[in-house]
Amino acid sequence: MARKTRERILELSLALFNERGEPNVTTNHIADELEISPGNLYYHFRNKDDIIEQLFARYEERMDKAMLTPEGRLPNLEDIWLQLHLVYECIWDYRFLYRDLVDILSRSRKIRLHFSRILKRATENATEVMRGLVAAGIMRASAEEVQALATNLLVIATFWLNYSSVRGERDEHEAIQTGIRQVMMMLAPFLRDAERVHIHTLTSAYVR
Repeated sequence: MARKTRERILELSLALFNERGEPNVTTNHIADELEISPGNLYYHFRNKDDIIEQLFARYEERMDKAMLTPEGRLPNLEDIWLQLHLVYECIWDYRFLYRDLVDILSRSRKIRLHFSRILKRATENATEVMRGLVAAGIMRASAEEVQALATNLLVIATFWLNYSSVRGERDEHEAIQTGIRQVMMMLAPFLRDAERVHIHTLTSAYVR
């Protein structure tokens, strides 16, 4: 029963953080929605930041799985397309982290260190995949261009929701889709003609 209550707290907290924004949700809000006492909630979690850290651990585990690269062969555009979907689906499911990223990182050294690790791994992953595309003859780019592009892709992925919000775009799910298209379009100038056509075909689903 205790494990079930703990799971319910985490699931509802994630939903409320995503819906209302983490700064606008208190532990009392969470307890009220679950129809449990604040004391019952504090039995499972010390405070709201403890809940956020537990949610972040789940996010980190899922992001690690999303960034797996193909083994035994060079990557292709379909691999990048699939990986982007997995990464952005994770961002969508834990979008409160990105929406309130600076505030959350300023309050938790543990999350800040772990998020830095995720960014480092994501940069290494993007660099490895693009080097594979270069080796396969699909992409033409120097080592410096690959490194710069990997950094730019991560900047877009990390802050796209914030950028979209500043622009006044309210549909965050549509913003996520636009983010995927934006990343793919950054790759286009470095691809062979056939792959450029293919990448435009893949991204056409996101053009309204």
